[in-house]
Amino acid sequence: MKKTYSLENLDCANCAAKMEEKIKKIDGVLSASVSFMTQKMTIEADEAEFDNIMKKVVKACRKTEPDCRIIM
Repeated sequence: MKKTYSLENLDCANCAAKMEEKIKKIDGVLSASVSFMTQKMTIEADEAEFDNIMKKVVKACRKTEPDCRIIM
């Protein structure tokens, strides 16, 4: 399953790269892309575990960029 989410308050391209790197390390994530320019995040992950994976994605993003919000 592949989904794209809008991001709010992503401050810099470096933070986007760090978030993308952390997301790719989460078990079940097949691919991930975080774009500072478009303020969007695309996640491809196992459909059966997608909700649990997204909880881990949100947690990883908050650690990297506490003010950034994923619009679901």
